[in-house]
Amino acid sequence: MNTSTEPEPTGPEPVRFDTKIAVLLRADLETWQRLNVTSFLVSGLGTQLPEVIGEPYEDADGVPYLPMFRQPVMVFEATKETLATAHTRALTRALPRAVFTSDLFATGNDRDNRAAVRAVPTADLDLVGLAVHGPKNAVDKVVKGARMHP
Repeated sequence: MNTSTEPEPTGPEPVRFDTKIAVLLRADLETWQRLNVTSFLVSGLGTQLPEVIGEPYEDADGVPYLPMFRQPVMVFEATKETLATAHTRALTRALPRAVFTSDLFATGNDRDNRAAVRAVPTADLDLVGLAVHGPKNAVDKVVKGARMHP
């Protein structure tokens, strides 16, 4: 059941969302890294913010599929410095967030991923990705200085 206060589409009217989901990737990542980081980051949002998840899908033959995000995910890229600034802005605004650090490319499981992040002070995290969710204007301020991913 959808618990969001945002309306589900019921007709031809365009759906407008008061919130935004954004993923910010470091511009120097390889293509496979960008895809990997993006998938990990958005999985974190879906687990903690059930209101961003829509209803299950079903095809015309009645085959069920898992629900997905109710709204688009905007993907941006930025320099290492802009990513660090975005992280600080997300923290300052207390927005729900997920991080991916360069150390996670060398780990192979969730336990080791969490240990790698836990081992580094916030200011020293070598961020390669950040996902945030919140009011549109707050998320826009977080990703200010980044550009849409090509």
